[in-house]
Amino acid sequence: MRERTIAILVFLLVLFGPLGLTLALTGKVLLNFVFFYPLLMSALWMAGGLYFWLHWERKWPWSNDGDIPAPELPGNPLISILIPCFNEGQQVAETVGAALAQRYQNIEVVAINDGSSDDTGVRLDELAKQHPRLRVVHLAKNQGKAVALRMGALAARSEYLVCIDGDALLAEDAVAYLVAPLIKHMRVGAVTGNPRIRTRSTLIGRIQVGEFSSIIGLIKRTQRVYGRVFTISGVVAAFRRSALDRVDYWSPDMITEDIDISWKLQLDHWSIFYEPRALCWILMPETLRGLWKQRLRWSRGGAEVLRKNISTIWKWRFRYMWPLLIEFCLSAVWAFAFALTIVLLALGSFFELHENLQVQSIIPPGFTGLVLACVCLMQFSLSLLIERRYEEGLGRALFWIIWYPLVFWIITLLTTLASFPKVMLRPRQERARWISPDRGIARNNS
Repeated sequence: MRERTIAILVFLLVLFGPLGLTLALTGKVLLNFVFFYPLLMSALWMAGGLYFWLHWERKWPWSNDGDIPAPELPGNPLISILIPCFNEGQQVAETVGAALAQRYQNIEVVAINDGSSDDTGVRLDELAKQHPRLRVVHLAKNQGKAVALRMGALAARSEYLVCIDGDALLAEDAVAYLVAPLIKHMRVGAVTGNPRIRTRSTLIGRIQVGEFSSIIGLIKRTQRVYGRVFTISGVVAAFRRSALDRVDYWSPDMITEDIDISWKLQLDHWSIFYEPRALCWILMPETLRGLWKQRLRWSRGGAEVLRKNISTIWKWRFRYMWPLLIEFCLSAVWAFAFALTIVLLALGSFFELHENLQVQSIIPPGFTGLVLACVCLMQFSLSLLIERRYEEGLGRALFWIIWYPLVFWIITLLTTLASFPKVMLRPRQERARWISPDRGIARNNS
């Protein structure tokens, strides 16, 4: 009851905060916040990404022909690769094959068939007959990814668990890169990898290639610099089993189990590292419908984690999580502020508003627009400098990122407006189950 009361208060603050700012100051100030908040965050991400590169990344050995081996793992420990699957029959053989093709040989693969309604279970059983290092766990009905991962963790024999999605392709050294920090640093509870986009047949697919490189990659590096990561990548990450056991594994009632487990581990004072050399090739939506469903789920998951932790995170011992909390809340406020400027602009076309409520245009003025364009170019150039070692031809993909503000800012705005009130004002759900996502046009039609 207390959690829901606080959640409602937070929602009201986010909802009416921009309006109060407008009434107290001017619509121009509100508009400046809408445009300059992304600008300031971009500058922060560039600074953090550059520091990460200068302090660690540029010193790593690298070769364009990929002949540098992954780090040796002291003691040659067994590593368990967990692959939760739901209706992945079309691509599960490819995923399992890439997992088994790791150059680090002491691995086992545990595939969890989470009550699939297609031929996933049959295909996994056939693969298990061919590969002794593959074991299959069948769940009688769909329980959700969190439960599937928990069952896989219980079946696994290793302290080190690498978790990937049923449509993800691990690079041949990804497992070694993911587990090395867990062995070297005893307080590291998880390591998140570097997902790369495979689906590029539409504009939306190409924009996401740039997004993951020039935005998400820099965000992960920056968050690692100041010590806390908002979320591991749910599609590729490694965990220490003992850390998971302390926080009771993944929560079955959270729609984004990756965000939730990230916060649970860090609130228990485990560190999360980002390893950009742990590459994993993934499928992403290539239609507006698929993208909308995905981003709505992400937005709702962030709001759920906020609601779950908002009543306890203010304790002094959780202070290291406050930057993530503030960043998320400001992002939500930005979405409502953006929506408010649009509403005020529309109302101003029909009614005479108070001068503090007047918004003349949501198109940035010349100087502001020039600054935004220059910062965008700087961010894309920096990301290209950092990410070029991981993917060939990245410069061509980054060309399409110029459409990011138009397409993805609007989607972020709308998904926040749709999910934030729903999560904050309604009771929490009992169980979060998954459905088959959009795999991209080329993949869906194959």
